[in-house]
Amino acid sequence: MGFIAKIHHVAYRCNDAKETVEWYRKYLDMDFVLAIAEDRVPSTKEPDPYMHIFMDAGGGNVLAFFELPTKPPMGRDPNTPTWTQHLAFEVDSMQRLTDVKARMEADGIEVVGPTEHTIFKSIYFRDPSGHRLELAFNTATPDMKRRLDDVKWEMLDEWARTKKAPKHAAWMHEQEFSA
Repeated sequence: MGFIAKIHHVAYRCNDAKETVEWYRKYLDMDFVLAIAEDRVPSTKEPDPYMHIFMDAGGGNVLAFFELPTKPPMGRDPNTPTWTQHLAFEVDSMQRLTDVKARMEADGIEVVGPTEHTIFKSIYFRDPSGHRLELAFNTATPDMKRRLDDVKWEMLDEWARTKKAPKHAAWMHEQEFSA
């Protein structure tokens, strides 16, 4: 085990701090735990007013956002597909996944899924700033976890050599492609 105790927080930019707090409270039941506002960036001393908000993502995990009113509108890396960068949260039941999906869709939020990943099921959606989020419910059996653990290094080494998807865990998708 390494020396990192846990992730202190993960920070993203948002369009509107208040809207973000309200949205994460309403749809993901996160508590608003802290707000910090400064006229200067503490690390760089750059004059740049910001609002930094912190949300309780459960289990000691904190999700934070910066609203930066003096900066150009948010963008994204045009070379990275929109499905790639996302933040996934684990939920305690499939019913919770279904309930959140229904509540979001009732309010006009587009939700993809549930998607079957064999070892978990998930839904995908975007927050008001456009960040892609995922809620996941674990469905893996101990045997599935063991089988994946047994091949992880072989898969990584093969990928590093070939840049082609290794087939060591193809069993995860056999039903999907045979249907």
